[in-house]
Amino acid sequence: MDKPQQPFADGMPNLSEVHFEVPTEERMAAPTPLDHAPRFLVLYGSLRARSFSRFLAYEAARLLEAMGGEVRIFHADGLPLPDDATADHPKVQELRQLSIWSEGQVWVSPERHGNLTGVMKSQVDWLPLSEGSVRPTQGRTLAVMQVSGGSQSFNAVNSLRVLGRWMRMVTIPNQSSVPMAYKEFDDAGRMRPGPLYDRVVDVCEELMKFTLLTRGRADYLVDRYSERKEREPERLKAVADDIGFAKR
Repeated sequence: MDKPQQPFADGMPNLSEVHFEVPTEERMAAPTPLDHAPRFLVLYGSLRARSFSRFLAYEAARLLEAMGGEVRIFHADGLPLPDDATADHPKVQELRQLSIWSEGQVWVSPERHGNLTGVMKSQVDWLPLSEGSVRPTQGRTLAVMQVSGGSQSFNAVNSLRVLGRWMRMVTIPNQSSVPMAYKEFDDAGRMRPGPLYDRVVDVCEELMKFTLLTRGRADYLVDRYSERKEREPERLKAVADDIGFAKR
């Protein structure tokens, strides 16, 4: 197979030079130092009185606070099903405002029927990709965890990763899956010491590191060539014409 000579000299005729940018280390620098503690939102996927996902969420919250973070936990009690209420519902507004406030998030779901729970998915479904000019999840860091009643499984965390990518979040490489969760938490809901607890510490430590790296830089990290093109007035007008919303 013939290989083109390098450096390539055949140009890039399909590239819009007006919108093309070369990433630089200088642009990666935070515009102004942030003096507030890293902000974390924790979601969990069960409403049971003895909820192991809630226990694990609390353990993550304790660790992130011990590392210097400010943590808020959203409780889904009273959150309506998606499309069963309007977005001005108080619980929906609480969830969205917490997501906007956050710089990083932790999602913890039980595994039910081989996947995440409806309670967990409903919370994510109430978070829009954009709300006006505000994007409640884009650019935020994310750690995913799961608990299960049986043997080790990664179905729920795998699904949470798909959701995190779809919500344009920076999902960290590490994750936690706690099998036979009923054995891992004591009567007070505290996680017992051992390798599974150590992994939770690892995940929270990594989440804190990634959040410190990305906060204040998220807008630049998620700025895209294609979206810069789409924001051009003529492009917006062309789209409006195509879908029938042009002014008559």
